[in-house]
Amino acid sequence: MKLKQLESLLGDLEQFSNPKVELEQYPTGPHIASRILFTAHNSFGDVNGKVVADFGCGCGTLGAAAALMGAEQVIAVDIDSDSLKIASHNAEDLELDINFLQCDVKNLGWRGHIVDTIVMNPPFGTRQKGADMEFLHMALKISSQAVYSLHKTSTRDHVKRAALRDFGAINAEVLCELRYNIPQMYSFHKKREMDIAVDLWRFVPKVIEDMQ
Repeated sequence: MKLKQLESLLGDLEQFSNPKVELEQYPTGPHIASRILFTAHNSFGDVNGKVVADFGCGCGTLGAAAALMGAEQVIAVDIDSDSLKIASHNAEDLELDINFLQCDVKNLGWRGHIVDTIVMNPPFGTRQKGADMEFLHMALKISSQAVYSLHKTSTRDHVKRAALRDFGAINAEVLCELRYNIPQMYSFHKKREMDIAVDLWRFVPKVIEDMQ
């Protein structure tokens, strides 16, 4: 599937109608989502035929993109039942077979590296300090191949240090810097739109090294 076709399909997905600020619910736009999965598939072979998990799936955009790019199985995880309903409807509209799980990511009972690739747009940690790092820590425990994640560019040094020193990653690479467009969704937003600089990271868990 070509990049423009993937972005077009994702652009038709339903998004949050009543986003929850305490969960930092922001839509992952089709422009960014398509590029994450297109890069993971074409540059690294981390999607097609793989078991892919979408952590904090929200409306299911990243999970849908993984399925469209040929993932063998997609597991979409979110703590919020309303988000999962939207994500499920989006999967049905695209006729995609995605497994949905309602659970707090940090409380997942999964043991070992049972998922090939994890894609996620975690909370930035502005409402709950450290939420982004909790997502990354769990992802690196479960992924056997790669973790793709978005984090604020301003946290780049902290993210890399935590991944390599504390979370067992053997590689942490910023693939590109993107502009994350946030619409005026909450009462404290003073501007109609905001652009935040975010990094697209690819992390490699230590299990890869152990298996060689």
